[in-house]
Amino acid sequence: MKRALKWLIPVLTLAGIVFGFFTYTGIYYHTDKSVFGTLNSSETVTVEKTNYGYYFDGPSEDDLLVFYPGAKVEETAYAPLLHLLAESGMDVCLVKMPLRLAIFGTNKINGILPLYEHTNVYIGGHSLGGAMAADYAAKNAEKLSGVILLAAYPTKQIDEKLTVLSIYGSEDGVLKKDKVIEGRKYVTANYYEFVIEGGNHAMFGNYGTQSGDGKATISDGEQQRLTVEYIIENIKA
Repeated sequence: MKRALKWLIPVLTLAGIVFGFFTYTGIYYHTDKSVFGTLNSSETVTVEKTNYGYYFDGPSEDDLLVFYPGAKVEETAYAPLLHLLAESGMDVCLVKMPLRLAIFGTNKINGILPLYEHTNVYIGGHSLGGAMAADYAAKNAEKLSGVILLAAYPTKQIDEKLTVLSIYGSEDGVLKKDKVIEGRKYVTANYYEFVIEGGNHAMFGNYGTQSGDGKATISDGEQQRLTVEYIIENIKA
């Protein structure tokens, strides 16, 4: 009996951990129904469902962003932001992550890059997705032109040849602002930081209210418009 208990207890412990993990990842932020129109093609943007997620193909032939979603957020929640970005002059690959956690798909971009022939390739993302994008960029500068961080920050040195954009809302209650400040030491002269007054953490996407977030004083559409405006202005600078 004692011998049986010796192996039974570890097995039950492992089963509990596995169950807890999949329960945790199974609960996530769902896309608002109102966004699904932006998953359709328009006069200026062709939206294509792909093996890696979605491709937003606008008028640009030069600039491409590979975008990693935030943790436990349904990737389609970013369709309004990315549709507008493609319309404004930057094509976008929206990546679906394993278990909706970019930490398990940091190198997903490697399978995407051979599919396109843009001159300038950027990697970016929201929250954890942005952190993983920065981590990739720190190790693969030769493949990229820059990094776009939405409510995220780097934790490793990024090559000075890369342009790094950091954008976050003034009312963000999730982002650790001290980490943003600390992250500045990992970038150089080509670093641009922009605070959206009245914006919060969740409104880069359309997935409702996020636990711990601050209350925004602008609309999600306004936050996304300002985000796109800032990105386009700085990649063209």
